[in-house]
Amino acid sequence: MGFSTKQIHAGVEPDAESGAILTPIHQSTTFVQPSVDEYLAKGYSYSRSANPTVRALEKKLAILEDGYDCTCYATGMAAIQAVLQATLNAGDHAVVSDVAYGGTYRLCTKIYRRYGVEFSFVNTASPEAVEMAIKENTRLVFTETPANPTLKLTDIEAVSAITRAKGIPHAVDNTFLTPFYQKPLDLGADLSIHSTTKYFDGHNATVGGAVVAKTEQLDESIRFVQNATGVIMSPMVAWLTLQGTKTLSVRMERQSANARAVAEFLEGHPKVERVSYPGLDSFDQHDLAKSQASGFGAMLWFEVEGGLPAGKRLMDSVELCTLAENLGSVETLITHPVTMTHADVEEAERQRVGITDGLVRLSVGLEDAEDLIADLKAALDKV
Repeated sequence: MGFSTKQIHAGVEPDAESGAILTPIHQSTTFVQPSVDEYLAKGYSYSRSANPTVRALEKKLAILEDGYDCTCYATGMAAIQAVLQATLNAGDHAVVSDVAYGGTYRLCTKIYRRYGVEFSFVNTASPEAVEMAIKENTRLVFTETPANPTLKLTDIEAVSAITRAKGIPHAVDNTFLTPFYQKPLDLGADLSIHSTTKYFDGHNATVGGAVVAKTEQLDESIRFVQNATGVIMSPMVAWLTLQGTKTLSVRMERQSANARAVAEFLEGHPKVERVSYPGLDSFDQHDLAKSQASGFGAMLWFEVEGGLPAGKRLMDSVELCTLAENLGSVETLITHPVTMTHADVEEAERQRVGITDGLVRLSVGLEDAEDLIADLKAALDKV
């Protein structure tokens, strides 16, 4: 089956009792067992460990990512935490993309370093730099591609070849492109991570996360953490995400087309100093973007002439684009990473990896592209 067919039908069946076409919301703490000897005969006992609604979403996402199985979480950060807990112990070392979501950086530096885990934030756009950063005690390579917010890409296949040779799992945060455009496991990675809050939901309605594992062994180790730490997704969130996922491909195609149109407009505007979008020929890694993904996504960033004050003026002047800290929704969202998503990253580190004070991030939605361009043009006229 094609992707669009699978996003609708994979992992779900009509309710056996009622025939309901939608997976029921199993809003129950516990599940009655037929007998002591038949404990877990139906696979469920307590919703912290597993829930039928959540399980339907896990099955669907595993199929969409070509993985062995999937676990779903209360938030995207809970998904990342489960990967770290399943792979790292005190005294271990992990290589992480130098450009990554601010919450990932905060979790590594402010939480796990307290427990004796070492992190190297490396330019994973260079496979050679990744290989050089690996130590005897390295137990995980974690890349984010495209990276938030600069959209720096990692060659998944090249890095996976390095980690596979050394027996180290390679986890990829695939939130920005989703399996509709990019499949890390098919490119050699071992884990694909998502904030389902973003494109899978697509409607600013829920927060959630997912980890798709390539092997049974990895899935079991992460599923143990999911249960032991109690970070499983709730049934209602899973149900809403199931509905959002059905339109993932349609939304991404339209949003990506809009993003390209907006990027081309911004690139030609005299008050815009720089535009970064993987679909533009001017993007530094345009060839890699074309070779490892089937689309360019709906995220872009730009800098306005005049730096930070001009960027702030623009963000305060837009009317259709919404100033908010999320991405992937049907509404176009404009964000100032230094103030919002990456505020916990030290200034020196932000400057080192290219997250400049004037960087404006845009998550392009489903509105008419002409209206988005008109809104940005009006705001730029005020700068």
